Amino acid sequence: MKVVLRCHPACRGVAEGEALVCRRPFMFLSHVDMDTGMVNSKGHEIEGECVKDKIIVAPSGKGSTGDESSLLCLKEAGVAPKAVIMGSPIYTPGVIGAIIADIPMVYGFDENSLGIIEKGDYVRVDADKGVTEVVKK
Repeated sequence: MKVVLRCHPACRGVAEGEALVCRRPFMFLSHVDMDTGMVNSKGHEIEGECVKDKIIVAPSGKGSTGDESSLLCLKEAGVAPKAVIMGSPIYTPGVIGAIIADIPMVYGFDENSLGIIEKGDYVRVDADKGVTEVVKK
């Protein structure tokens, strides 16, 4: 089954891959090892998962402006996600990071994306058109 969601672009581009979903706010800088891409934040719901080549789905970002460089660090290490989906509201340090790293990012769905997108779903993010397609696993 394929579901199409309308969204707002934060950083343009198109990417597709497997969804890695967390239900709590997510910060790359404090939750992810910058060398390996592994979520290493103790007790985090996706602890032990790797963000490499995934489509990261979270309700929002959190943290400080230090998160601006984290996506670029992950990209330079070869362990960055392919795209980032934030439910809402927009998280400025994360957007700046996505722009610097040239990683598509979208937000503000017309439906509850976290209720629709599940871990392992195949997701295509088209931030140029403001559309995210979800193929259920």
